[in-house]
Amino acid sequence: MINNFEKITSKQNTKIKWIRSLLSHRQERKNSNCYVLEGVRLIEEAHKANIIPELVLFSSNISTRGNQVLESFKSNTNEIYEVNYDLLRFISKTENPQGIIAVFNKTVLSIPEQADFLLIADGIRDPGNMGTLIRTSLAANVNALILTPGSVDIFSPKVLRSGMGGHLHLPIHTLEWEQIINIFKKDRSINMSYFLAASENGKPYWQPDYKVPSAVIIGSEADGASKYAHMIASEHISIPISKNSESLNAAIAAGIILFEIVRQRSS
Repeated sequence: MINNFEKITSKQNTKIKWIRSLLSHRQERKNSNCYVLEGVRLIEEAHKANIIPELVLFSSNISTRGNQVLESFKSNTNEIYEVNYDLLRFISKTENPQGIIAVFNKTVLSIPEQADFLLIADGIRDPGNMGTLIRTSLAANVNALILTPGSVDIFSPKVLRSGMGGHLHLPIHTLEWEQIINIFKKDRSINMSYFLAASENGKPYWQPDYKVPSAVIIGSEADGASKYAHMIASEHISIPISKNSESLNAAIAAGIILFEIVRQRSS
């Protein structure tokens, strides 16, 4: 059972305003180094990853499973408040809130020193695409997801929902191209090959030998890969598709290539 907690009832409460600002504004997330998770599933993932929330709000419609997560935070989170469901809906970015919202400090996992399997997302701006890239990278056991400048904020509500908690378990770093070159071409002993997914003029994606240390570069659907991606690429690869189709969704294309690498390395 949920014990009695202090209640917040006003939309003008400073904590309510802060959460709404975190959900709506990238700059606020950047300035405060915090982000918001909504719903039992995502907050449960944070608990599994031993990430402690700074602030938790819950309402009476919280499920038994959600209540278990809430109870687990009681010993190490002082800022837990009860709100009515209408106020939770006022805050939430989801149509039917699951009775719990929490604020967390941003944490970024380190890139493994001997990383030999990377995905570089070059200017991906669509939140759904980015979330799927995160989930797919985690499923394929990618060592790290590297984002280039101009990418969508991975801590935005839409990315967090579509990523299904993948950001909690996967190293995700936004780097300038110069940093990417310095870290993975100069500073480490691993000789990385860079495979740029191109819509045409590339060899079929299954032909390269991916048993070598490999980084796959996926450009945005709108603009394609940047000039820096073309400069760094060791090889251009493509996925043959129907002549009636212009291109593949960036996240789908990444999944096809990543799991070809998994297949090769498992054989």
